[in-house]
Amino acid sequence: MPFPVALRALRYRNFRLFFGGQLISLIGTWMQNVAQAWLVYRLTGSAVLLGAIGFAGQIPVFILSPAVGGLTADRFSRRRIVIGTQTSAMLLAFALAALTLSGAVRIWHVFVLSSLLGVVNSFDIPARQSFIVEMVGKPDLMNAIALNSSMFNASRVVGPAVAGILVASIGEGWCFFANGVSYIAVIAGLAAMRMAAREPVEHHGSPLAHVVEGFRFVIGNPPIHALLILLGVVSLTGMPYVVLMPIFADRILHGGAQALGWLMGFTGVGALGAALLLATRQNLKGLGTWVAMAALSFGACLTAFAASRNLELSAAILVPAGFSMMIQMGSSNTLIQSMVPDRLRGRVMSVYSMMFMGMAPIGSLLAGAVASRLGAPATVMAGGIVCMTAAGVFRLRWPGIRVHARRLIAEQQSDG
Repeated sequence: MPFPVALRALRYRNFRLFFGGQLISLIGTWMQNVAQAWLVYRLTGSAVLLGAIGFAGQIPVFILSPAVGGLTADRFSRRRIVIGTQTSAMLLAFALAALTLSGAVRIWHVFVLSSLLGVVNSFDIPARQSFIVEMVGKPDLMNAIALNSSMFNASRVVGPAVAGILVASIGEGWCFFANGVSYIAVIAGLAAMRMAAREPVEHHGSPLAHVVEGFRFVIGNPPIHALLILLGVVSLTGMPYVVLMPIFADRILHGGAQALGWLMGFTGVGALGAALLLATRQNLKGLGTWVAMAALSFGACLTAFAASRNLELSAAILVPAGFSMMIQMGSSNTLIQSMVPDRLRGRVMSVYSMMFMGMAPIGSLLAGAVASRLGAPATVMAGGIVCMTAAGVFRLRWPGIRVHARRLIAEQQSDG
């Protein structure tokens, strides 16, 4: 079955199963993200607690992903790990749905369940990121990553919009229930895959030595740690705008839960466009420059969003914000995966997870605290300025380390 260039990774049966299941599941995930943020805001009205919930849900990724998540992904079947993590996430979604629909939910329930989901994600993210290359092989890895991002952001368009309508009409609990049901699709797809047996890898030394080996590879290769540092700074200072979105939707733009869904959805529209653009690329040339310019653009968009007091204008600004965020994330992921050997892939992608997902909770906590004193707009604007500064530093540094990046990529292509 022929596929267009932009969809070439879909010619692999296993990736088609993964793609279809994840698309359904991720719509549910985004519905839960929006509904949970609104639930916390409804129960507390607190910017600090919005940030604290974000912290509780993501700090396990920062702590556990590089310590045990990546090591687990390199030692055991990545497909089985992902089946286990998706099943665990499904059960947590049903638990939150039951508490909310029964009227028994309290803020501490949300803290506990968010923290447990963070533990699950600390194993899920490095295993799922590393699993992509097993489904498609290295020649089509870039396209598979871009399509995976497209799927993520297509769900980001639909999920928040549906959640905004459902929360406003029938409450948050049914969003949580729908998310639980949506996991069935991805679990079924994973179970139906036919995977070639992975060659056993001999593991000499202690688990700690293997974790250290992954960090040494990252630190010893300037292109990889430069990409990860920029990603970490943007996640720390820029991405927390998401946890403050209920405040913008309600107090600043006066649109309520439905406006929250639309704002998140417009971010997804821009991100989906970027992912589709990345899917059309057939080589890595120029991606480092794209990373720098995307981080700069994302910071500028955050600054403009913070200054806006009009709902339509704010939604429009979030389209290029989502586009820029996706270009940086997708390009960084592609470049890093193209430079890392498969035996270290899980551990290096766990560091990627730590910088992308793990720095965000610290930023969420700081953003909530700062927003309670200075207000959400000033907090988001400050984050945008830091993102632009970091992008400028990366742009100046990249030409000097580009040769190193090309050498790493050539080594992995020759091994593949």
